[in-house]
Parts: sequence; structure tokens; C-alpha cells
Amino acid sequence: MKSWSWPVAAAVAAFAVPVHAQLVVDPGFKSVGRGWPLKDDARQMQEVGPNFGFGPQGNRNETARGGKAPNGIKPLPVDVFTTKDFYKDKALWSDPRYFRCNSTLALDSQWGDYSSAPTYVKGDPAQGAWGHCDVDYAREHIVSPYPFKTAQEHYDALLAETKKRGGPTTHTYQTLPNEWNGRYAHPGFTNDYWYKMRHNQMTTILSLLKPEYQQRMVQQAYHEGVDNHAQWPSQYCWPEGFMRRWHEFATWEWNVMVTPDMVQILAGVARNFITNINIGRSFKMDGNVPRLGADVPRWYGETIGFWDKDTLITWTSNIQGWMVHGAFEYSNKMQTIEIYTPNRDAKGKFLGLNHEAIFYDPDALVQPVRIVRNYKKIGNFKDVEPYVFIECVPTIFPVEGKATPESPGTFIQYEVPDMYGRPWAHNWEKYFEQGMQKPQSEDIFTFK
Repeated sequence: MKSWSWPVAAAVAAFAVPVHAQLVVDPGFKSVGRGWPLKDDARQMQEVGPNFGFGPQGNRNETARGGKAPNGIKPLPVDVFTTKDFYKDKALWSDPRYFRCNSTLALDSQWGDYSSAPTYVKGDPAQGAWGHCDVDYAREHIVSPYPFKTAQEHYDALLAETKKRGGPTTHTYQTLPNEWNGRYAHPGFTNDYWYKMRHNQMTTILSLLKPEYQQRMVQQAYHEGVDNHAQWPSQYCWPEGFMRRWHEFATWEWNVMVTPDMVQILAGVARNFITNINIGRSFKMDGNVPRLGADVPRWYGETIGFWDKDTLITWTSNIQGWMVHGAFEYSNKMQTIEIYTPNRDAKGKFLGLNHEAIFYDPDALVQPVRIVRNYKKIGNFKDVEPYVFIECVPTIFPVEGKATPESPGTFIQYEVPDMYGRPWAHNWEKYFEQGMQKPQSEDIFTFK
């Protein structure tokens, strides 16, 4: 992971979007599947627990440290910081006290991820800090408000609705919303949205997941927050994966280009992210999932879309399942519906894009979830620095399962990872779960 300095954060924060912009943009009519109000605004909330952050002290948001419980809270006899086998504690996973009322990012941060962030465990996991047991971005604000069970059903409904309104709009180079072209500020600094994993109790995130993926989430939380053996894909130059587009530190600024046939979004930090939205095309429906090309999952999926005047509606499918540190794993069945709507001021001036995304994953999610965030335009391409194409050069390697910096010329014994077999979990289970009893379960991560 990259270290961020306070001056950098302050500079980016200068691009902050006004508070009201966090709400979903009203399309001006009652839509069947976009623009429904967001029930709560994470920016108005306190963060759940201690998270790595900026400034000389990081985000010291714990309620108790040194292994002590906060006043008025009765700790469980065993929790994730003191357990000998988290798999056996499944009955406790639904109790916030099992995770000491921490968010997933607060668990991720217990060992001090940045030079400015405090270390709470100090080599002894039992010293893990507590978060706020009475703070949570509630589940009902995370799940999708729409009645659809699949992305296809959602997309078809939006397309039918647009046709009834005289669309879809077929843009030419003369009619395109060319004001979209340009660079947009990093939304991780300009918005607080629930997928930043700062405002949710760990148990709330688990409630969104099916049992196999709950287990994977707890496994990740234990090894990141308790025994300090994080397996972050970016530190090894492994693939970033589709859902890293929503991670607060993963993509920096967005570069958006629009043409009549394709809208392209380019960004990057450890690797380059690219989204090609194919306008007016249709998916093939004869494979494992809807797709454009070969019946093989792609790291960032494949995307189609259509215009409703100056609003872009997209459907992404054929995604390779993967993980995001501090967040839940997702499967090859993940699909999204995303709506990009202009944010304008009272005089109609274009400010940026409101991005509403609904996630469908029948293997991982109990029901669809929604993320809303905003991108503020910071300049046209002629006015900003050129995009720096990123080559991820590995300097950290999993040596006996531990993330180990190695110098050029060093010889190490290296096990080539299976990129389609949950390599992070392979390292954890091989090196750091001796004596634990993982339940046997069907491997639904790989595709057939």
C-alpha cells in the first residue's frame, strides 16, 4: 500500500462535493430503477472504530484500548482477538462484540497501516481496540431499494422505461455531452460512502453475505487485524479486481472520454483500471453469464450501456471473482447496473457525475446492494497533467505466506500462486491456521 501525507489529503479534499450531492440525483420522474432516495448519508456519521487516516495521530476513534472493554459493554468470553479458532465461533459472528464493535477497516487498521496511524495491538492481539458499539450505517441503507432480483431484469426495465420516454438517445459527436470529457477528483476523499468500510459494524457487512462468504470475510478480518498477515493483492502486484474500483485508495482520479460508440473510464494507483462502456450493444446469453466476448471471466468484466439524454445507464457482467482487502469477496456471478447522472448547480453548470451502482451476486450476496458516490470534475484534458500509465513492479513477495520486502539480487524460495484459487486464503490456511478446523465446503469461487 502507498503512504499518503496530510498535505496530499488536504489538497484533494479541496475538491469536495457539496453535502447535498451525496444524495442520488432525481431524474425528474418516478423511475422503475434509478434515482430512488438514499436513506442515509454516511458523511453525517461518526466512524465506527479506529481507522488509518491522515495527520500526526491518524484517526484515533477507538472507545477503549489495551484489551479493555468500553464502559457499559460486557465483553464476550472469547472474541476475534482472543480466539484460538475463529471457525468454531460462528455462533458469535452476529454479535458486534465478537469484533469489539469494529468496522472492517478498523480491524484492518489495528496494526497501524500507515506511518501516521497508531498501532493498537502492539504485538499482542488481545490488546485490540474497541470501536463504537452504538454507531452503524444500517443494513437497510445498504441493500438495493429496487425490486429486481437480477441485473438483467433491472437493465431491461430501465431500457423499457427509456423507450417509453422516446429513447434511448443516439448521440453523434455533435450531440454528445462533451462536458463529461476530462478528469474527475478521487471520490474516496470527496465522499463518505458505506463501501469505504469505515461506518459499518463488521456484523452488518456479514449480514449481507451468504454463509460461505461470511466465513471468508471473517477469515480475512482475522488475518488482517489479529495475526497481522494481510494478503493485499496490490502489495504483490496481483490483479486488483473489479470491486477495487470502489475502494477509497485504489483508483485516484478518473479520466472520462465519451464517443458515440464507447465511453471509457481510465484510472489507476497500483495498476491501471479501465472500463469500456459499449454503447448500444447487447450481451450474448448462451454462456455461464451474459458476456460480449469469449465465455471467460474478465478482471473488470464487460460492459454495455445506453443513453437517456445526458444520463448513461450501464450493465457489467462476466467479472472474475476476487477480493478487496477490508471488504467482502465476490464471485464470478457478480454483475452491476450503474447509472451516471450529471451533477449541476442551480444555474445548470456541470459539476461532475453522480454514480449510482447496484450489485447483484447470487453466490456471495443475500440480496443486491447499492453504492452511491460522486465524481467532481477538476479539469479538461488540456488543463491537467497527462495520465501516467502504471506498471506495478513487485518488491514484496509472499515468503512462507508473509508479505516480505525483498531487494534486487536476493534469491528466495517462491511458490507460484494459483490466481484462480484464492491465493490469499491458500497462504493463510497453509501457514497460519495450524490447529484450526475449517469446515469443508464446496468451492464456488472458480467457474465451470
